[in-house]
Amino acid sequence: MIDLSEIKAKPKTGEEWLTDNGQKTNYNLLDFWKWSVSDILSNATRGRFAEFIVGTAIGLNPENLRDEWDAYDLTTEGGIKIEVKSAAYIQSWSQKRFSPISFSIKASRSWEGDVQRGQACRHADIYVFCHLKHKDQDTIDPLKMEQWDFYVLPTYILDNYERSQSSITIASLKKLAEAVKYGVLKNEIIEAYEKQKKYKPDLRLF
Repeated sequence: MIDLSEIKAKPKTGEEWLTDNGQKTNYNLLDFWKWSVSDILSNATRGRFAEFIVGTAIGLNPENLRDEWDAYDLTTEGGIKIEVKSAAYIQSWSQKRFSPISFSIKASRSWEGDVQRGQACRHADIYVFCHLKHKDQDTIDPLKMEQWDFYVLPTYILDNYERSQSSITIASLKKLAEAVKYGVLKNEIIEAYEKQKKYKPDLRLF
């Protein structure tokens, strides 16, 4: 009988070796990480890195691994559900002009195993939009928090956003929230959650 129970990943150090019939090869897991995710300007990696940035602002425990299939990106110790979106002017490929800044806000169905369940909705309590605003290709560095702006919105505002239910431009976002810096991001999340809690009073505090 095939066991289809969920496999729980465990944190790794990077020192785990690739082996061949029990013998170490010349490569370990850290080599894979360097090879695959060093370009944090690339769209896919930058998105995950933005999640990590927001996670560090709220006290992320690195032992609690990222769940690829969760209905939202982060959960605080108090149970607040956070969705993270990112965008940047500069990409890792050659550009003739800056990329336009737009964030997806599409509702989605949740996954239960390999099956999607329920109606499409926004599952998070809070949305954090991470804008890598730096415009100099020679000096851009996503590790420098001063090169980012963050916009925090309670989800009900997006649910009632009339212009579009699939995406939002940076110009429209600026009409709904002010840009904040990394150092105050946690406080902004708390304030946004308080607003969401008033809209949906059954929610818990941070």
